[in-house]
Amino acid sequence: MRKPAAHSVDLFTSALAATAGAALVLDVDLRVMAATEAAEALLGGPVPPGVSAPSFLCGPRPKRPVAEAMAAGKSFEAVIPRPSDGLRFVKVRSSPLASGKKRVGWLLTVEDAGSAASEGPVLFHGMWTQDPKMRELFRLVERAAAEDVTVLVRGETGAGKELVAQAVHACSSRSKGPFRAINCAALPGNLLESELFGHAKGAFTGAVRDVPGHVQLAHRGTLFLDEIAELPLDLQAKLLRVLETRSVVPVGARDPVPVDIRLVSATHRALRREVELGRFRADLMYRIRVIPLFLPPLRERPADIPLLVAKITEEMNRRSKRAIVTVAEAAMAALVRYPFPGNVRELRNALSYAYVVGDGQRLELSHLPPEVVSANVVDSPWGVGNSAAFPGADGPDAGRITAALERTGGSREQAARLLGLSRVTLWRRMRELGLVATRRR
Repeated sequence: MRKPAAHSVDLFTSALAATAGAALVLDVDLRVMAATEAAEALLGGPVPPGVSAPSFLCGPRPKRPVAEAMAAGKSFEAVIPRPSDGLRFVKVRSSPLASGKKRVGWLLTVEDAGSAASEGPVLFHGMWTQDPKMRELFRLVERAAAEDVTVLVRGETGAGKELVAQAVHACSSRSKGPFRAINCAALPGNLLESELFGHAKGAFTGAVRDVPGHVQLAHRGTLFLDEIAELPLDLQAKLLRVLETRSVVPVGARDPVPVDIRLVSATHRALRREVELGRFRADLMYRIRVIPLFLPPLRERPADIPLLVAKITEEMNRRSKRAIVTVAEAAMAALVRYPFPGNVRELRNALSYAYVVGDGQRLELSHLPPEVVSANVVDSPWGVGNSAAFPGADGPDAGRITAALERTGGSREQAARLLGLSRVTLWRRMRELGLVATRRR
């Protein structure tokens, strides 16, 4: 599309506003030719003429469906964070503009999405959620990534701290640089020092050449130190020196090597408490904790579990001999109620167990690990439990057994597991209560 002459821009924009409302016109190269005042108000500020629409609307995000759709010549409708601050959301629709059979540009219309983007599932750099706390974390990650300062991720084991670190890297200006990760709890101190800071030839027996450590390998990128609270005190001092001087001295070397890194660290411990106990340096804590990000555990967002189960089974179906299409109500209820101390990692492991143990396209309660099933017995909302959970030593009454059998579709094996009994004990109790004749084995 040919750019309008300067004297006709106002007329062109007025006509656009009258016909399309909040809208932008792009040329064939996806650059903004005109934007109405209503569109600029919804987007949170002026839209510079000639700016790349994908860059303006999507920023540095690596996943850019808007740009991909336009580049592919496809119309789209998407809800995206407002470019100015990400605090609100806008709905953008595109329509191709053509002259004959030749595409000459695009018309983008913009609407206020209000709270629409806070409903339903969201994928953010490998993390699925529909939980408000996680959505707020994603917003903070994007804002933190824009500032080239250190970030500390607090979260329990298995909650996805490395995914958060990768998101910080991907959303930052360093996204094209390397991302290096090392777990400070995985190696003894002497090996960790060499892995982290590198070593010079002859530094120790077997050091036959200079080897750069993760600090050097992360040059112009991001270094992620998981479980940083496990870093020995002497290495804490050396890391502090790296951050202060922006250089590293490999083991056995004399000369410092300049490095340009952004440090993202993570821990499941409270660093202030570790400082009080003398296990962590206060000066290092203040250097690495410029922006703290708190990752909520899975037990605090149970509404995410059905979503994660769907996404994980979809992934596992592609590489497993067994395909799970549906999840039994009792199985999903057990998964939602289980506290998952190992967080998303444990949920993934529980589903891996189910793939191996069970058969068929339906994930049943009996396919889940025993700890998931047994943990849900006493707290079950339909009132069953093991014999220790009830007064007396006679075990569950007829009502509880009937409820368990109804919940499991008449399967005594699954009902016994729900009740915390062996199959033989359940059969004996059913016989005592006169239920054997009415229930199938």
